[in-house]
Amino acid sequence: MARFPSVNPSSLRSPIRGREPETDAKRIPVPLARAIVDCGVYVDGVRLPGKYTPTAALEKVRSLDRGFVWVGLHEPDEHQMEAVAGPFGLHRLAVEDAVHAHNRPKLERYDDTLFLVLKTVNYVEHESISTAREIVETGEIMIFVGGDFVVTVRHGDHSGLAKVRAQMDADPDHMRLGPYAVMHAIADRVVDSYLEVSDLVEDDIDSMEENVFSPRSATDIEHIYMLKREVVELRRAISPLSVALSKLTQDHNDLIAKEVRRYLRDVLDHQTHAADQIGSYDEMLTSLVNAAVGKVAMQQNTDMRKISAWVAIVSVPTMIAGIYGMNFDFMPELHQPWGYPVVLLVMVSACTFVYRTLRRNRWL
Repeated sequence: MARFPSVNPSSLRSPIRGREPETDAKRIPVPLARAIVDCGVYVDGVRLPGKYTPTAALEKVRSLDRGFVWVGLHEPDEHQMEAVAGPFGLHRLAVEDAVHAHNRPKLERYDDTLFLVLKTVNYVEHESISTAREIVETGEIMIFVGGDFVVTVRHGDHSGLAKVRAQMDADPDHMRLGPYAVMHAIADRVVDSYLEVSDLVEDDIDSMEENVFSPRSATDIEHIYMLKREVVELRRAISPLSVALSKLTQDHNDLIAKEVRRYLRDVLDHQTHAADQIGSYDEMLTSLVNAAVGKVAMQQNTDMRKISAWVAIVSVPTMIAGIYGMNFDFMPELHQPWGYPVVLLVMVSACTFVYRTLRRNRWL
């Protein structure tokens, strides 16, 4: 297996653009143990008892010449990742991605090591769309897989792998397939979460659709745009993974056993289904935006018709009052004692006629 020199932290990008990486003189390195979630040695599908450091675990496996190591890290910094990259021979470009995150789902091969990036998603519970600020939050899981090791790097609080590890520990037959079986189990769990989140998002879309087409409810287009933004984020997390999973099922036959590739094809089917669902949600929300805009335009048109109708009604007495307010001496019925009541009666009659006409034409 090829070995690479240890990673120089100064060669990695700073997480803040335009800012120089902090030197050891400015910041005391955090011990690797702070970033390690779990480290286990597996031989013949069974986890060996005891606690190991990543280096000691790797030495144990190579001394036995069988089995593999599974190291789990959570948001390591450059120094912590360097301590793992050296013994395991991880490529510095992949290490850089693992430290700084914010990657699209992808698969890279560095000699005999595969580097898989998965986007994790989590549904944020909320009472209603109108009160929600965020519906979907995302994280990342990076997986380094070699002939005798698996190194997982997590970013985000919702991307825990404790359940996956417990399930794998309880299934030694599956663990005997080697480190790539662990990669499959993690990918399968992530893709299952895609389906779970997409079903919950569908409920929100159904609620929004009911609100848009309800005749008595006010439609806030901003809420639809917010939901569409979350669906777009979900699509960016899910859709690119199709390419990576396709490569795993078709290529790298020299690394991945045939049985594991069968499992990965099943994961690809589920991922494709989730991606199709999210794509349909995006189209549905686009249609809802158009429907909401049409509903608002129709409501505005109705309001303008009502305003115009009342202006027409008010204009009749205004016109009559304006004529008799010109202070001419010779005007019809001006000097008659019944002239004022007659003018009022004419105003009321004219307004009533205009009101009934507009009402009959459904302007009021």
